[in-house]
This record gives sequence, structure tokens and C-alpha cells, in this order.
Amino acid sequence: MASSCLQICALLLALAGFTMSLVTTMSNRWKISDIGTVLVTTDWISEGLWMDCAVTAVRSLQCRKFLYMLSSDPYIQACRALMIASILLGFIAAVLSLLGLKCTKIGLSDEDRKTKFAVTGGFLFILGGLCSMVAVSWYAAMITAQFFDSLYAGTKYELGDALYLGWAGSVLCMLGGILLTCSCKGKKNEDYSFNKYAYSSAQAAPRQDAYTKNSETVISNKEYV
Repeated sequence: MASSCLQICALLLALAGFTMSLVTTMSNRWKISDIGTVLVTTDWISEGLWMDCAVTAVRSLQCRKFLYMLSSDPYIQACRALMIASILLGFIAAVLSLLGLKCTKIGLSDEDRKTKFAVTGGFLFILGGLCSMVAVSWYAAMITAQFFDSLYAGTKYELGDALYLGWAGSVLCMLGGILLTCSCKGKKNEDYSFNKYAYSSAQAAPRQDAYTKNSETVISNKEYV
């Protein structure tokens, strides 16, 4: 029962992290323009992986997609690939984990196969969390380097809200994957200990029952001939 509850909690954590990573990928607030370098005609400018947005002085939001995806900086293209990989891994991990939960009867009934599915799902959650963590951290490092570079002539940006959301989602994905894997490992250890105890009890040699009565030693019928 405790193992089933741990699996459910781990899956909920991982799904929450997966959802946050998905929102981060679609967000347009990966970086926000610095107040000191913003244009006079706009209040702020923000950019994401797929488009940039600006709010004008009359409080109207205008967004536009990047015309040429391949013309973006190499680190942006790498972050796109990592976030897409994270989402794909998270989706596959969610399906495998649902099939591997002990409290579900979807598709599988064999306990060993369900355990393998759950462990695989947990590992994929960890891998997906690592992909999104690398993407968000890499993007943040580039923004920080440009911001503190006195020779950088372009628009300087600050860290956007989506980066913090991406970090939180990555941590939740990895934490849920680790807990899901550990819950299955604990179940294997319990089965191993039980089987070892049963095997030891079965291999114990029967002892002769002896007792003394009227100063005579009487041997039971379990004597060896």
C-alpha cells in the first residue's frame, strides 16, 4: 500500500513538472528587455523560443513569430531541440508510468512487467528533466553574459518568468522520476528478502525430537535409518 501511494505521489510530481515544462516551451517571456535600453515607443519587449512580443505606450500587445527559425542564434536552436526532446520524453514517460502503476489494471497484469514499465517511465522523466534543465540554464547563462558585457551593442535583456518556471518544472520532473524509480526498487528488495527467508526455512534440516522420560531417552519416529 505504501509503495502504491509513493508511486502515485511521484507520478503527480512528474506530471506537474511536465506541464510546467510544456508551458515554458510555449511562453514568450524567456527574456525581458532591460528598462534602461528599452525603446521609447514601448513599455517592454519580451522574447521566447518562437516569437517576440512588445507592449506599446497605449498598452496594446503585439507579437510576431520569427520569420526564419534557422536564422536564430545557435544556442536558441539548441534550446528548442532540448525542450522538444524534454516534452517527448515526458509524454512517453507518463504513458509508461500509468501502465506501470500497481493500482492500475490498464493493459498489464504481470507485476514484473508493470515494475519494468514504471522504472522505465521514471528514468525517462529524469532524462526529460535534465534536458529542460540544460536548455533553461544555457539560455539564462547567455542572457546573463550579454547583460554584463560592456562591449555588447545589442539590446540587453533580463531573465524572464519562463526561465524560473522551467527550472521548477525540471526539478519536479527529476524528483518525480527518482521517487518513481526508488518505489519500484524498494518493492524488489522486499520480494528478494521474502524469497530468501522462505528459501532458508525450506532448506533447514529437520531435527530429531528427543525427550527424556523415566530416565530413558526416547527417540521419535523421525530417526534416520
